[in-house]
Amino acid sequence: MMNMNNMMKQAQKLQKQMEAKQAELAAATFTGKSAQNLVVAEFTGDKKLVAINFEQAVVDPEDLETLQDMTAQAVNDALSQIDTATQKTMGAFAGKLPF
Repeated sequence: MMNMNNMMKQAQKLQKQMEAKQAELAAATFTGKSAQNLVVAEFTGDKKLVAINFEQAVVDPEDLETLQDMTAQAVNDALSQIDTATQKTMGAFAGKLPF
């Protein structure tokens, strides 16, 4: 059985590795797109909106509903990518815990 001192050292090492991976994720850029790429939303890995771009074709004052739907689609796409990357990156640490 591993002694307590070694367990604490291993846990601290894993914590530093996890913090580094979290920082990498936060610095990464994720781009979500609507159908036909008419709306593009760009987020950082810590879920902060950096930019949102609209193609001229989707900007119609008579049809705001389509613009709203495509904006939500692009935002949700980017957030889903962040969640997947976070799960993949941080989930890898679950099996490495010393206890």
